[in-house]
Amino acid sequence: MESTVRTLPESKKIALVAHDHCKNALLAWVNTHNALLAKHTLCATGTTGHLIQQKTGLPVTSMLSGPMGGDQQIGALISVGKIDVLIFFWDPLNAVPHDPDVKALLRVATVWNIPVATNCSTADFLINSVLFSTEVNICVPDYQHYLNERLK
Repeated sequence: MESTVRTLPESKKIALVAHDHCKNALLAWVNTHNALLAKHTLCATGTTGHLIQQKTGLPVTSMLSGPMGGDQQIGALISVGKIDVLIFFWDPLNAVPHDPDVKALLRVATVWNIPVATNCSTADFLINSVLFSTEVNICVPDYQHYLNERLK
Protein backbone atom coordinates (compact mmCIF):
# COMPACT_ATOMS: atom_id res chain seq x y z
CA MET A 1 0.00 0.00 0.00
CA GLU A 2 1.16 3.52 -0.76
CA SER A 3 1.92 5.76 2.19
CA THR A 4 1.87 9.42 3.00
CA VAL A 5 3.10 11.52 5.91
CA ARG A 6 1.12 12.64 8.93
CA THR A 7 2.59 15.14 11.38
CA LEU A 8 2.04 14.47 15.07
CA PRO A 9 2.02 17.85 16.82
CA GLU A 10 4.04 18.85 19.90
CA SER A 11 0.92 18.55 22.01
CA LYS A 12 -0.28 15.00 21.41
CA LYS A 13 -3.75 13.51 21.65
CA ILE A 14 -3.19 10.52 23.93
CA ALA A 15 -5.59 7.62 24.48
CA LEU A 16 -5.33 5.83 27.82
CA VAL A 17 -6.80 2.35 28.19
CA ALA A 18 -6.38 -0.26 30.93
CA HIS A 19 -7.90 -3.62 31.67
CA ASP A 20 -9.34 -4.03 35.17
CA HIS A 21 -6.25 -5.72 36.65
CA CYS A 22 -4.04 -2.98 35.18
CA LYS A 23 -5.99 0.15 36.15
CA ASN A 24 -3.96 0.77 39.33
CA ALA A 25 -0.70 0.45 37.38
CA LEU A 26 -1.94 2.96 34.79
CA LEU A 27 -3.11 5.34 37.53
CA ALA A 28 0.32 5.16 39.18
CA TRP A 29 1.99 5.78 35.80
CA VAL A 30 -0.24 8.79 35.10
CA ASN A 31 0.49 10.19 38.58
CA THR A 32 4.22 9.82 37.96
CA HIS A 33 3.96 11.70 34.67
CA ASN A 34 1.13 14.07 35.62
CA ALA A 35 2.98 17.31 34.81
CA LEU A 36 4.01 16.15 31.35
CA LEU A 37 0.63 14.60 30.52
CA ALA A 38 -1.06 17.88 31.48
CA LYS A 39 0.53 19.43 28.37
CA HIS A 40 -1.33 16.99 26.13
CA THR A 41 -4.97 16.14 25.39
CA LEU A 42 -6.17 12.96 27.05
CA CYS A 43 -9.00 10.60 26.28
CA ALA A 44 -9.73 7.18 27.70
CA THR A 45 -12.21 4.37 27.79
CA GLY A 46 -15.00 4.93 30.31
CA THR A 47 -14.00 3.58 33.70
CA THR A 48 -10.31 4.28 33.14
CA GLY A 49 -11.01 7.87 32.12
CA HIS A 50 -13.24 8.57 35.11
CA LEU A 51 -10.65 7.08 37.51
CA ILE A 52 -7.81 9.10 36.01
CA GLN A 53 -9.77 12.34 36.19
CA GLN A 54 -10.93 11.62 39.75
CA LYS A 55 -7.54 10.50 41.11
CA THR A 56 -5.21 12.87 39.23
CA GLY A 57 -7.29 15.94 38.43
CA LEU A 58 -6.22 15.79 34.78
CA PRO A 59 -8.95 16.56 32.25
CA VAL A 60 -9.90 13.41 30.34
CA THR A 61 -12.54 12.90 27.67
CA SER A 62 -14.11 9.55 28.50
CA MET A 63 -15.53 7.21 25.88
CA LEU A 64 -17.76 4.27 26.68
CA SER A 65 -16.39 1.44 28.80
CA GLY A 66 -14.25 -0.97 26.73
CA PRO A 67 -16.76 -3.86 26.73
CA MET A 68 -19.53 -1.43 25.78
CA GLY A 69 -17.71 -0.13 22.69
CA GLY A 70 -15.06 2.21 24.11
CA ASP A 71 -12.18 0.29 22.48
CA GLN A 72 -13.95 0.66 19.14
CA GLN A 73 -14.49 4.38 19.73
CA ILE A 74 -10.77 4.85 20.39
CA GLY A 75 -9.99 2.80 17.27
CA ALA A 76 -12.29 4.99 15.19
CA LEU A 77 -10.51 8.11 16.47
CA ILE A 78 -7.16 6.58 15.54
CA SER A 79 -8.36 5.82 12.02
CA VAL A 80 -9.35 9.45 11.41
CA GLY A 81 -6.13 10.90 12.85
CA LYS A 82 -7.59 12.15 16.14
CA ILE A 83 -5.32 10.03 18.38
CA ASP A 84 -1.53 10.36 18.20
CA VAL A 85 -0.41 7.92 20.94
CA LEU A 86 -2.05 4.89 22.54
CA ILE A 87 -1.11 3.85 26.08
CA PHE A 88 -2.91 0.55 26.67
CA PHE A 89 -2.07 -1.37 29.83
CA TRP A 90 -3.64 -4.70 28.86
CA ASP A 91 -3.74 -7.90 30.81
CA PRO A 92 -2.47 -10.74 28.59
CA LEU A 93 -3.17 -13.34 31.29
CA ASN A 94 -6.91 -12.71 31.69
CA ALA A 95 -9.44 -13.29 28.94
CA VAL A 96 -11.90 -10.46 28.49
CA PRO A 97 -15.30 -10.76 26.80
CA HIS A 98 -14.41 -8.01 24.34
CA ASP A 99 -11.09 -9.58 23.27
CA PRO A 100 -11.91 -9.12 19.55
CA ASP A 101 -12.28 -5.37 20.22
CA VAL A 102 -8.92 -5.31 21.99
CA LYS A 103 -7.23 -7.01 19.05
CA ALA A 104 -8.98 -4.66 16.63
CA LEU A 105 -7.76 -1.63 18.60
CA LEU A 106 -4.17 -2.83 18.57
CA ARG A 107 -4.47 -3.70 14.87
CA VAL A 108 -5.81 -0.28 13.86
CA ALA A 109 -3.10 1.45 15.92
CA THR A 110 -0.53 -0.59 14.00
CA VAL A 111 -2.17 0.11 10.62
CA TRP A 112 -2.05 3.86 11.27
CA ASN A 113 1.50 3.62 12.66
CA ILE A 114 0.94 5.47 15.92
CA PRO A 115 3.18 4.90 18.93
CA VAL A 116 1.70 2.25 21.24
CA ALA A 117 2.75 1.20 24.75
CA THR A 118 1.19 -1.92 26.23
CA ASN A 119 2.94 -1.91 29.60
CA CYS A 120 4.63 0.41 32.08
CA SER A 121 8.17 -0.11 30.75
CA THR A 122 7.22 0.75 27.17
CA ALA A 123 5.11 3.69 28.32
CA ASP A 124 8.13 5.01 30.25
CA PHE A 125 10.32 4.70 27.16
CA LEU A 126 7.70 6.51 25.07
CA ILE A 127 7.05 9.40 27.44
CA ASN A 128 10.78 9.92 28.06
CA SER A 129 11.57 10.02 24.35
CA VAL A 130 12.61 13.41 22.94
CA LEU A 131 9.90 12.81 20.30
CA PHE A 132 7.08 12.70 22.85
CA SER A 133 6.74 16.47 23.14
CA THR A 134 8.03 17.52 19.74
CA GLU A 135 6.47 17.61 16.30
CA VAL A 136 7.24 14.38 14.46
CA ASN A 137 6.35 12.97 11.05
CA ILE A 138 5.08 9.41 10.71
CA CYS A 139 4.24 7.38 7.62
CA VAL A 140 0.59 6.37 7.36
CA PRO A 141 -1.41 4.57 4.68
CA ASP A 142 -2.48 6.78 1.79
CA TYR A 143 -6.14 5.91 2.08
CA GLN A 144 -7.21 8.12 -0.83
CA HIS A 145 -4.72 6.36 -3.12
CA TYR A 146 -6.03 3.02 -1.84
CA LEU A 147 -9.62 4.02 -2.68
CA ASN A 148 -8.67 5.37 -6.10
CA GLU A 149 -6.93 2.08 -6.97
CA ARG A 150 -9.88 -0.01 -5.80
CA LEU A 151 -12.36 2.04 -7.83
CA LYS A 152 -10.52 1.65 -11.16
